[in-house]
Amino acid sequence: MIELIIDEKKVKTKEGATILEAAESIGIKIPYLCYHKSLSPLSSCRICVVEVEGAKSLVAACSYLVSEGMNIKTNTERVIEARRLIIDLLLSNHPLDCLTCEKNGACRLQDYAYELGITSTSFEGAKTQYPPDTSNPFIERDYSKCILCGRCVKVCEEIQMLNVLDFSRRGFETKVATFYDSPLQQTDCAFCGQCVAVCPVGALTEKVRRFRGREWELRKVTIICPYCGCGCIFDLNVKDNEVIKVTSTDGVVNGLALCAKGRFGFDFINSPDRLKTPLIRQNIEDKNKEAKFREASWEEALSLVAKRFKEIKDKYGPDKIAGIASAKCTNEENYLFQKFMRAVIGTNNVDHCARLCHSSTVAGLAVAFGSGAMTNSVDEIKDADCILVTGSNTTESHPIIALKIKEAVKKGAKLIVVDPRRIELVEWADMYLRFRSGTDVAWLNGMMYVIINENLLDEKFIGERCEGFDEFKATVMEYPPEKAEEITGIPADDLIKAARIYATADKASIIYSMGVTQHTSGTDNVFSIANLAMLTGNIGRESTGVNPLRGQNNVQGACDMGTLPPVLPGYQKVIDPQTRAKFEEAWRVKLPEAPGLTMMEMFNKAGKEIKAMYIMGENLMLSVPDLIQAEEALKALDFLVVQDIFLTETAKLADVVLPAVSFAEKDGTFTNTERRVQLVRQAINPIGQSKTDSAIIVDLANIMGYKMHYDDAKSIMEEIAKLTPSYGGISYERLEREGGLQWPCPDPAHPGTKFLHKDKFAGGKGKFHPVKYRPPAEEPDEEYPFRLTTGRMLYHYHGGSMTRRSKGLDEICKEGYVEINQQDATSFGINDGDTVVVSSRRGSIKIKAKITDIVAPKEVFIPFHFAESAANVLTNTALDPIAKIPELKICAVNITNQ
Repeated sequence: MIELIIDEKKVKTKEGATILEAAESIGIKIPYLCYHKSLSPLSSCRICVVEVEGAKSLVAACSYLVSEGMNIKTNTERVIEARRLIIDLLLSNHPLDCLTCEKNGACRLQDYAYELGITSTSFEGAKTQYPPDTSNPFIERDYSKCILCGRCVKVCEEIQMLNVLDFSRRGFETKVATFYDSPLQQTDCAFCGQCVAVCPVGALTEKVRRFRGREWELRKVTIICPYCGCGCIFDLNVKDNEVIKVTSTDGVVNGLALCAKGRFGFDFINSPDRLKTPLIRQNIEDKNKEAKFREASWEEALSLVAKRFKEIKDKYGPDKIAGIASAKCTNEENYLFQKFMRAVIGTNNVDHCARLCHSSTVAGLAVAFGSGAMTNSVDEIKDADCILVTGSNTTESHPIIALKIKEAVKKGAKLIVVDPRRIELVEWADMYLRFRSGTDVAWLNGMMYVIINENLLDEKFIGERCEGFDEFKATVMEYPPEKAEEITGIPADDLIKAARIYATADKASIIYSMGVTQHTSGTDNVFSIANLAMLTGNIGRESTGVNPLRGQNNVQGACDMGTLPPVLPGYQKVIDPQTRAKFEEAWRVKLPEAPGLTMMEMFNKAGKEIKAMYIMGENLMLSVPDLIQAEEALKALDFLVVQDIFLTETAKLADVVLPAVSFAEKDGTFTNTERRVQLVRQAINPIGQSKTDSAIIVDLANIMGYKMHYDDAKSIMEEIAKLTPSYGGISYERLEREGGLQWPCPDPAHPGTKFLHKDKFAGGKGKFHPVKYRPPAEEPDEEYPFRLTTGRMLYHYHGGSMTRRSKGLDEICKEGYVEINQQDATSFGINDGDTVVVSSRRGSIKIKAKITDIVAPKEVFIPFHFAESAANVLTNTALDPIAKIPELKICAVNITNQ
């Protein structure tokens, strides 16, 4: 530690600290404009200058490092006059339109002018005048107000790592600009809004908040993002029960960073399309006709639901009813949903969207490691020596995690990207291995062949902590790189090089997502990834591990809460008598013993063995495969209840629609992809007559004769903690105090678990699995010559019910598209922007063509967010035999020009 004096106060601080940091540590405020704690210092504004004894001139506190015995004065007349001069100069070239400026009340320049008593500038002369740039849907850029602090340039370079902005021109004409002063849409800008977040004045503001509220009128509520599984924290800014904008706060996972969806995709909360009252279908006699709904009271709607559920249960038995929970809802709501299905209905027929995304992860990793979750923490990624990314378009599906990957690369990590599409991360990669969709096991086995053959494996780790190695090895040795090349298309030499990079790294991390899991071989793919990590000892240590990225904000939590047919909360098996006895005592009811049906089994049996369904917060009519058949299945039900915030494509098929609230209208918790449980706080009152999902479930349970009562979301978590060992130490008090906890957290004294399997696997020993390559269920042929893969894009999310009601997000991408390689486009006479027909054995859609080298010849890609060109009309219902996940990631299609 270094000891120094600041304004007559003794300070002890760490070596390498700046004067500004040392001063802040004892509560001394030094003004600044260009400095930001998340960025490297620029020292350009000079308003942070201080006097240092022995120094000839004033020094910039933001960048000047402390030294032993230093004597600093921050508030002398000399310092004050220097600051006054700087503010005076800035105001001389700054519009004085504070009355109508959106930054009024939160502008640092305004604050410092007030503190220093500067009412007008003493300098006269020309001022730079630029018309505000409103050409993009998200950010208004008014460079007449820019003070050239450089924060926006720095944040784009250092945090977002896109380098879209820089200083252009010289002298008085200097301005911040894009290359050739192009509109942001014509650059690599991802519209993350980080530049807006750090701008200290009104030069960069959110378009959506214009003239909707002064800064001092806005109430900030810290909340968790409702989109992907990153678990980003931000503040909702609220006025008159309306969300005006989103601002950054210091998130545990994300810091100040957000993606376009997180920062600008909140319009849906106050959308006029929100469901505000229960709806009952009138024309129930013909489900093939478009539904005609009438508004109903809560009493009437819930009484009808209770009556029909009771009738079906009494006539056919409880297992004729099925429930779909939601990864968009809180842990508490998912817990109550599965409790309702099991304790009130009396069935284990409960599932949720993890069946469509990561059920193969849960199945594979639970057997291989003893736990089906991401092994390591998001922040650890930046310190890995090697990162293998496969089946994850991270920059678009999990943008904040992508920043950690890029940060690791900047620090020297080797990045290997293995993907059928040439995703953005390829530009950052040391190696890119493009392979044929659906051949994951073959290239993974080929890589492991090299590691074993060249003795790059971790024999000590394998001998002490794993089992099943010999049988696994025998299978892997059937896949030399040359054979892997025949199957996958990856050149053998490239596979060998990649294997060496991964195996020789001290800390190697594997990151994957649904490109790995959504296959009929999805569980085998996960087994193979687990095999690779164990083979090299890259498990149970920081910055290593197997890290599946969860797709939705609370898909991890929904799994944890037991919304899966074979398990109760905490993955406690329904077939275990002791587990059932524990829950029966707590819930005061006899529970069903047999595991229930998975989601796709429910659809396959709808109208036959399944007579009724209760769907909470899922738009399955965009997310399940073979949508034509799925629609027929839902229409065949005797009774369908949908509980959601919009009248989605699924809700339009319902007999009763129950209006729920959004994430902004309730308290609760979400569990992110790294197992971190975080608080969701109510920011606004429910829209119309909508209710929280918890309140709806509790009311329905009571009407059906099962007594259920909770004072609030906190009391539900208390019950969860009592019955779920991995959540045993989690409470709202701790979450409020500590900002989040990672399970397993078994007791109140436990700090949470940063990474899993430290000294031993959760299941005892890690289990190697011998896995042989199996081709996809459907491969291209003469009639359907293309491989189709589906996925997400940056600006939209899942079924689009939220993002397509966000003005900015919808404006920047209004319709779906099919990516086609130039070679194929030329062969088929297709031009960029043409409307084409994409057909599979299940159906056809019309969609715009996008000609690109992102996809390889004979492979095409369609994002699945758009109902009018729904990719899942085409996809295959073939299931993984273990996880029962459908093969959403590959099917055979044909393309014809309109």
